[in-house]
Amino acid sequence: MEKFEKVVKSLFLPLVVRPDDLDVKTISDDGDYITLQVMVHQDDIGRVIGKAGRTANAVRTIAYASAAKDGRKLRIDIDSY
Repeated sequence: MEKFEKVVKSLFLPLVVRPDDLDVKTISDDGDYITLQVMVHQDDIGRVIGKAGRTANAVRTIAYASAAKDGRKLRIDIDSY
């Protein structure tokens, strides 16, 4: 569980201006399906999501591949403070 939090945080960390405000938490874990919540500063939300959601989708693709390697499914919700 913490493994996926670290992976997602390491993917988003270079994108944000305020790295201290980046927080990744596991909201639910029901065996095969994990839901992570990514919280960033309001000023960084555009950087994290990217134009037409491309940056967020790219990070999700990498994170999903990491989870699939362990036979699990991952969902990432992105919010701002």
